[in-house]
Amino acid sequence: MFEFFAELFSYAFIVRALIVGILVALCAALLGVSLVLKRYSMIGDGLSHVGFGALSLSLALNVAPLEVSLPIVAVTAFLLMRLNENSMIKGDAAIAVISSSAIAIGIIVVSLTTGMNIDVYNYMFGSILAMSEGDVMMSVAVSIVVLVLYVIFYNKIFAVTFDESFAKATGTHASRYNMLIAMLTALIIVVGMRMMGALLISSLIIFPALTSMRVFKSFKSVVICAAVLSVICFISGIVISFVWSVPAGAGIVVVNLLAFGLFFAAKKIIKLR
Repeated sequence: MFEFFAELFSYAFIVRALIVGILVALCAALLGVSLVLKRYSMIGDGLSHVGFGALSLSLALNVAPLEVSLPIVAVTAFLLMRLNENSMIKGDAAIAVISSSAIAIGIIVVSLTTGMNIDVYNYMFGSILAMSEGDVMMSVAVSIVVLVLYVIFYNKIFAVTFDESFAKATGTHASRYNMLIAMLTALIIVVGMRMMGALLISSLIIFPALTSMRVFKSFKSVVICAAVLSVICFISGIVISFVWSVPAGAGIVVVNLLAFGLFFAAKKIIKLR
């Protein structure tokens, strides 16, 4: 066992993937609890599609992908929340409109410029080999910012998650904190796409929260369980990817699916007892 992990950590790309992945998985799980409880969990899927469109644009312009994707996805998150608050287009409909449009634009840009090359494939399905040292530094910085802001505004996020009407009545600017959740989610989606892929990154947001809710009931216990579970599933997925030479993103999603099944079975057993 020691020799296996010594070999695993001898690869620089594995170490980079673990550093970024653990931070991204942790952030995604924390934000995912609020998004799932607010029935807005598909925002991650929608923003990842926008990220693919932004990626296609960056490849066409031959500029750094993260520098283009971060502002575009952040602005999209802002627009999604504004549309929802103004009742112009509600939640899932707004996400569907924006995400499908972004995918269509991305496909057209790719077909007219670079074609379906290895860079596009890696961003769609994820690749731990695709992360450069610059990506790692930016991803770590963004993840730390997300974690710090989540901790600072934890009480406000809790308030708008469980009872937004009551939060407004007590003087909390609910729209600001809803926007904060959306913006932090946008940042994590962008930095996580390199490893998980645009088509799979939303799983890091949805699975840990849903899995934890099978057994735990309080907000704090669900958040803690989701965070720990997300990190464990990520590391397990990376190990599976290394051993069986499967895409890292797919391996991580499968581990999360197995964890969901185990927690679901545990809930049934607890009820029977």
